[in-house]
Formats: sequence, C-alpha cells, structure tokens
Amino acid sequence: MAGRSRRRGEELMAALHEAVLAELDEVGLGRLTMEGIARRAGTPKTTLYRRWSAPEEVLLDAIAAAYPVEQPSPAADDLRGDLIAALRLMLEWSRHPTARAVRSIMIERHRHPELVTRLYRVFDRAGRRFTATVLQHYARLGHLDPALVTPVVEDIGEALVFKIAFDTGEEPSTERLAEIVDQAILPAVGIRPG
Repeated sequence: MAGRSRRRGEELMAALHEAVLAELDEVGLGRLTMEGIARRAGTPKTTLYRRWSAPEEVLLDAIAAAYPVEQPSPAADDLRGDLIAALRLMLEWSRHPTARAVRSIMIERHRHPELVTRLYRVFDRAGRRFTATVLQHYARLGHLDPALVTPVVEDIGEALVFKIAFDTGEEPSTERLAEIVDQAILPAVGIRPG
C-alpha cells in the first residue's frame, strides 16, 4: 500500500514537472502561472500550493529533479575519462527540456535576478557542475593542486563545448570532447596528456 502511494506521488510529481516545462515553452517565463501548470497537469491548483508558493518554485524543482549528478571515479584514477564523461553528461542534459528552461531563465536574468541566484543554488547543490565537480574531486583527494582549480579552469570545458556548438551548429563529437580535455583542461591543471 505504501509503495503504491509513493509511486502515485512520484507519478504526480513527474506530471507536474512535465507540465511546468511545457507551459514555460508555450507561454514563457513572464506568463508562467500556477493555474496554467495545474490545468496542463490536469490537477487542481491546490495540489501545487501544498508544495510550492509560486510557479518559479515548481520550475526550479523540475530543473533540480532532472539536473544530472556527476559520478567521478571514487578512487580518482581516471581524470581524463571522468572529464570526458562529465562533458558528455552535460551534452546529454542539454537535450533535456530543463536545459531549455535554464536558457529561458538566463535570457531574462535582468528581469528575474533572484531566480538566477536560486537557479545557481540548484546547480551548486552537492557540487553538481560537470567538469568542476570532477576537478574538485581530484583536488580534494590530492591528485591535483587545488590552487590550479580556479573558476576559469572549471569553466573551460563547458565554454569550449558551447563555442563549438555555436560555431558549427552541432554538438561536439566524443573525439572533440577528448581534444578539449587533452588540449585545454588537463594542461590548465598541470597535466600533459599521453
């Protein structure tokens, strides 16, 4: 009985997350409402108000639920592989509807700066920042000099992935991700690959 109730709760949560993302795609951030989300999910809006007080909270919850968590090797024995995997994970997530939601928030950051601040808290929870997570993990275990793991170095891989996608209109291949790791990230932390 408890398992069935939990499953129903998870299904409702998934439906609400799907509804807020679809509603955002259709009406935009400025016109997102609890009523629209509830209507799209086929549930009374009181269901939403039991958990959230504003549509932006539903949206952030949907983003948090779908945002991936990196899993660097516990022994910290494959930095190159873990960095490539982190960039691949970022690309996989970039195809998810929550990535479009993040873009919507960032585009309107001047109108909703508090929402951007809260969005970054979602990203930072448990260190969920792709290559930054990997680099910090290796530095914490003594495999990298922590002084070399700067904010700029943490962002190199993601920045290059976005630049390549912007320049070519296509996602970088796995080979291209390996080049980013070998030619930019590893040298930045004092490692010569190969």
